[in-house]
Amino acid sequence: MSNNLQLPDIQQMLLQQGYITDRSVAMSVFLSLQLNKPLLIEGPAGVGKTEIAKVMANALQTDLIRLQCYEGLDATHALYEWNYQRQLLHLKMTEHDTHSIDEKERTIFSEQFLMKRPLLQAITHTQKPVLLIDEVDRSDEEFESFLLEVLSDWQITIPEIGTIKATYIPQVILTGNRTRELSEALRRRCLYLYIDYPDFEKEWLIVKNKVPGIDARLGEQITRFMQELRKMKLEKTPGLAETLDWAMALSALHIDHLDKSIIEQTLGVVLKEWQDTRHVQVSLDELMEKTGVHTKI
Repeated sequence: MSNNLQLPDIQQMLLQQGYITDRSVAMSVFLSLQLNKPLLIEGPAGVGKTEIAKVMANALQTDLIRLQCYEGLDATHALYEWNYQRQLLHLKMTEHDTHSIDEKERTIFSEQFLMKRPLLQAITHTQKPVLLIDEVDRSDEEFESFLLEVLSDWQITIPEIGTIKATYIPQVILTGNRTRELSEALRRRCLYLYIDYPDFEKEWLIVKNKVPGIDARLGEQITRFMQELRKMKLEKTPGLAETLDWAMALSALHIDHLDKSIIEQTLGVVLKEWQDTRHVQVSLDELMEKTGVHTKI
């Protein structure tokens, strides 16, 4: 399917799925599809990195398989596990039959007792899936080396079954928040895209698109406030996801403009660290002045 898609098609399909983007993102997705290479997307949290994989899967009418990375993730949890409870139950139910031990062993270590984790799901999928390897920088270097091997060969060996090779090479999206530096080997394997916080015009367009019922004045004030908020030194800078959460929350409350009281009451939607909340509360008058929001309107 990807060989028939041109750059304008990619831009159009992203828009149809509600993803407001610029040409560089569309170009990266297009080249990833055309070259069948993994796309590594880095950037701050909450700017829409993961959403690209979801949009791509919807647009290509295929399944999205997600591997969420975390510290301590190993090959076993990413590939497969044996369903031990079911194996034991099967052995209990067949303990009096006439099958040999070898036959029973072949049975309980067959595919019907195999629990496929995301990487094996992707390799054995019946059509080309989109594989999202989310927050790859949270995994350790050992797992990254294993992942690099999988991305190179697209086959795995299960001792009890044998080697399984992918029929359809998955379309891979890796995301990272730069919590640690990824290896040069992994970076060379991928195309690269960095997504930063959106500028005012783009963020305002996204708010209008994602929260269609929002009051125009409120939406513009929220966007300006978030733009100024990100200039402050915060423990966790709020991303686009927090902008949309705040816009939806205030729209649901039928609020048509920002004021100091409503900002103070709803800061918890935007800021998730108490130090940040305190810092913004102290600086709120100055912040409101910069964004053109007044205490009384």
